[in-house]
Amino acid sequence: MPEAPDLEVIKEFLDANVLGRSVASISVLKSTVMRSLTNDLSGDLPGRTLDRVHRRGKFLLLEFSGDRWLAINPMLTGALQYCQNNQRTLKKTCFVLDIGEGQELRYLDDKQMGKVYYVTEEQLEQVPVLCEQGPDVLSGASFEDFGQRLKKFHGEIKGVLTRGAFVSGVGNAYSDEILFAAGLSPFRKSRSLSESELRRLYESCSQVVLEAMDVLRERVGGDIHVKIRDFLKVHNKGGQPCPDCGGNITQLTANQRITSYCRHCQPGMLIRN
Repeated sequence: MPEAPDLEVIKEFLDANVLGRSVASISVLKSTVMRSLTNDLSGDLPGRTLDRVHRRGKFLLLEFSGDRWLAINPMLTGALQYCQNNQRTLKKTCFVLDIGEGQELRYLDDKQMGKVYYVTEEQLEQVPVLCEQGPDVLSGASFEDFGQRLKKFHGEIKGVLTRGAFVSGVGNAYSDEILFAAGLSPFRKSRSLSESELRRLYESCSQVVLEAMDVLRERVGGDIHVKIRDFLKVHNKGGQPCPDCGGNITQLTANQRITSYCRHCQPGMLIRN
């Protein structure tokens, strides 16, 4: 699942390479991911110019001239691909934007779990989940606001981080990284955190995301559809040495999602109901 660091770097790439380009045509190959709340996409989008790119949590918003938006929620396997028009079309390609000069912007989604909404700005509030998200992980919210918001949530801290209502832009991978940086067990109850632990969590949220963005800027280049996670410290590194203490990283799987953490650096017991 693309998260805040991935989408921020993709946004920066689109700002530098696609902004100001006009859509010559659109080909919808798999309509299951598309939702139009305004006019017919294929007839209405061509001729419009990409004016701005926004990120809201785990959504990427493409703003076109004439008040038209593509709101992209990539979910688990969605991705944007920027390529030449003669490059082989992958089977997981759902739609293709011809942006001229022999280049295309394609939306890929192997499991077709993501959704792309064609809307006006006023209709953005009708896009599921988009307006239900909490403050963005890079919003610069104060520590006091962060702490007050957390009081509204129950359950294990990893679940609170990934749900999106407390803070948006963080998913399964970066919640593991944030909790490792903060030295907190993913199974700690959110309301059990001391003030010093809460501050570590607050500082780690933006720190981990910004550091990941630095790495991704160096490595992604034009391959914005490629997910790069091998540099992460604990996520999906089960059985490997912890970069801090050298002990083995523990990895658990539940509901097709993994949780990776260091038992020594992130003390706390897993409690099963």
